[in-house]
Amino acid sequence: MPSDTHSATPHSATPHAAASNPAALDAADPLRGFRSRFTLPEGVLYLDGNSLGALPAHTPERIARLVRQEWGEGLIRSWNDAGWYDLPRGLGDRIAALVGAAPGQTVVCDSTSVNLFKVLAAARRLRPGRPALVAELGSFPTDLYLTEGVGVDPRDRRLLDRDGWSLDSLADLLADDTAVLLLSHVDYRTGELRDMAAVTELAHRHGALAVWDLCHSVGALPVELDAAEADFAVGCTYKYLNGGPGSPAFLYAAARHHDTAEQPLTGWFGHADPFAFEPGYRPAAGIGRFLTGTPPLLSMVGLQAALDLWDEVDLTALRAKSLGLTSLFLELTAPLGLPSLTPAEPSRRGSQVSLRHPHAYAVMQALIERGVIGDFRAPDVLRFGFTPLYLSHADVHDAATALREVLESGVWREERFAASAGAVT
Repeated sequence: MPSDTHSATPHSATPHAAASNPAALDAADPLRGFRSRFTLPEGVLYLDGNSLGALPAHTPERIARLVRQEWGEGLIRSWNDAGWYDLPRGLGDRIAALVGAAPGQTVVCDSTSVNLFKVLAAARRLRPGRPALVAELGSFPTDLYLTEGVGVDPRDRRLLDRDGWSLDSLADLLADDTAVLLLSHVDYRTGELRDMAAVTELAHRHGALAVWDLCHSVGALPVELDAAEADFAVGCTYKYLNGGPGSPAFLYAAARHHDTAEQPLTGWFGHADPFAFEPGYRPAAGIGRFLTGTPPLLSMVGLQAALDLWDEVDLTALRAKSLGLTSLFLELTAPLGLPSLTPAEPSRRGSQVSLRHPHAYAVMQALIERGVIGDFRAPDVLRFGFTPLYLSHADVHDAATALREVLESGVWREERFAASAGAVT
């Protein structure tokens, strides 16, 4: 077990109190008013917000306004009149408040994969003569695929074993030839939270730059990029931030790198003067140099609507409730005997719980039929995401009860729940 912790993480919930009286905790929940501001189907307990967040109730109107008025009536004038041109930086600064970054270091653009390609390439260029890159074997696949895409020689790619996470094992892989350390802040399979400050300091001690994947932490817990002295970070906005399917990702680059960082996708939107139509590329000043192409406005305003909610959220209260929900679920499911991949220690936990079952796919399908939507990760992981803005302690109790009933009844053994080739949830 790793020895590092995230000591700043608050934890106010008492699991036994929650288990005995979830209704009382819900009545005292300072975030309870947010639930009514989401569109949630009747009869569904949605525990998959760590894959795709729920729909904020006012998002359809915001998108409709762009279509009918800004596009339909304003036409091309809306690039200026409706502020379309400024959205990548403006939304970036709003997300910056959620990830502990000062303004001017974050932009919303492209996808997580594209942004990761940009920052990995930029980080490697900032460390010439250092060929090695350190990452995790258990990273989300796109992170590993992109280490190949930026041209890292397989002999120079050092991967931490998925079951070997600790600061000591990480230190064993870092050396004087390491250019970049790439890690997920929260492990997408297990929900384990890493100590960003300690890991970043370790990377810097070896002369490497730290790149963080925030896909499973932004909107789930406070993040402190500037305080940890992170170099680069990327993240998606369609999970806990509820920006909508395929909503644009974000990219963070510490201000100290802005004058020297060079990213490889030198598109016109990242040019110093994009409307000069010069034949040669000159990067924009500051974080703008990480922009590439024209922003996808329909999905940008969907994210804009979601961030209207996040502007009101107390992240300390969010974290406290998240830990209360996950602690309650771990307590209620412990008698079922399913091994947990998620740390029991609150300070080492994101906002999900991952349990193992040899027939996890079938069990999850049986749960979904009962209206409890989680997801499955091969080969044997039941993954449950806990989104504090629209889930209650009563929801957690009901979901744990449904899981117990599915397992005790053996309904998951029925043929209709069997996994077919290539089946996903």
